[in-house]
Amino acid sequence: MDLEKIQFHIKEIIKALGEDPDREGLRETPERFARMCAENFAGIELSNEQIAKIYGKTFTQETFDDIVTVKDIEVFSFCEHHLALMYDMKVTVSYIPNGKILGLSKIARIAETAAKRLQVQERLGNDIAEIITLASGSPDVAVFISAKHSCMTSRGIKNTPALTITSTLRGRFKTEPDLLKRLEVKPYEIG
Repeated sequence: MDLEKIQFHIKEIIKALGEDPDREGLRETPERFARMCAENFAGIELSNEQIAKIYGKTFTQETFDDIVTVKDIEVFSFCEHHLALMYDMKVTVSYIPNGKILGLSKIARIAETAAKRLQVQERLGNDIAEIITLASGSPDVAVFISAKHSCMTSRGIKNTPALTITSTLRGRFKTEPDLLKRLEVKPYEIG
């Protein structure tokens, strides 16, 4: 990530908005914005495979049909279409262990790191599902995400109560719909 280039361009955007980038309140804004980008977009520099390797700590587990679910993982991301915040975002991840289980905090870290990219919510669900599969070795993964999108709530249509819910189903969750009935959370209950 080129932080100097980000600072330069943010200063130019401030000028283009008709503001004085040298006034007291804005003087350090380009540098602060660049640091924010480094933090909020840290996932851009990592592939799904790299994230799976970083957070792929597993423990041996007998193979059985129990479902592991981590619910209400709070993350945020930025819409790639408007660079607008996707907020009040909750991610629920379910998977069926395939001989090994992931550390529970690793599931939350996977969701958080995948969200730290310019994203669309649909791809975020797919990225999380792919990373969970790579890290756990299980093809049986379900990811549910609910979020508000500031591209809808603060601009354009300005519909503040609008909530977007996506479901990403892999493996048995896709081929055996009855498995969804066993989940502690239903897609329509998210949010």
